[in-house]
Amino acid sequence: MAKVTALRTPSDRPRSQQIAASAVPQLTREALSAQSAHIDAVSGATYTSEGYTRSLQSALDEAGV
Repeated sequence: MAKVTALRTPSDRPRSQQIAASAVPQLTREALSAQSAHIDAVSGATYTSEGYTRSLQSALDEAGV
């Protein structure tokens, strides 16, 4: 895995946007480092972390990785 791009992040509420803005870059760094979707959740961003890892695993499965 050379690159990870979040195509969509929470945008329905300002607080959700704030959490995603902080959590998604951290989750991306961890995913690239781990080279998998088996990464730790970001504290305070449980739902964002769970959605990110599910989506990432789905993309990896679809790509046959």
